[in-house]
Order: sequence, then C-alpha cells, then structure tokens
Amino acid sequence: MSTVTITLQPSGWSFAADAGETILHAAERAGVDLPSSCRNGTCRTCLCRLNAGGARHLVEWPGLSFDEKREGYILPCVAVAEGDVTVEQRLARRIVFPD
Repeated sequence: MSTVTITLQPSGWSFAADAGETILHAAERAGVDLPSSCRNGTCRTCLCRLNAGGARHLVEWPGLSFDEKREGYILPCVAVAEGDVTVEQRLARRIVFPD
C-alpha cells in the first residue's frame, strides 16, 4: 500500500496517510487532533488551506464556495491527498493518551 506525507503548518508536524485515507483520519491515527464535527463535508469545522500539493474531495461538492476551492481551501474530513501535501491548520493539537 502506498502512503503520502501530510505536513501541518505552522507546527511542522508530519504523518503518513494511506492511499484513499482522508487527511482527518490519518491525523487522528497519528495522534493529531484537527477540528472536526460532521465528518461529511458540510459543517466546515475542519476548513483549512492546502499550501502545497494536491487533494481531492470524496464528495462531489463539499461545503466550499467556488472561490474557497480556487484559493486552496479543503475540508480534511472528506479530502484525500494526491501526493505529499502541506496543510495550514493553526488549531491542530497533539492527542495525549494516558498511560
């Protein structure tokens, strides 16, 4: 199975995503909490900007305006990286698991 690397800015944290895996799911698997709510591309809680690389959405028309799409905004809950990407998400936090 091929993987891609997702890098978050400004934190610089990186993690792997499997082919076809959403950016949100890959982040959670890596112990990174990104803002999210609906997980189906409508609420916009996870809205962030793609600074480098490409991504495609798994739904035909996610909750983004034409201008937002053109400016590089994505919804990680329904977005899959098409190679290594850099995503700007200032609200990302590390998940701390209890021992």
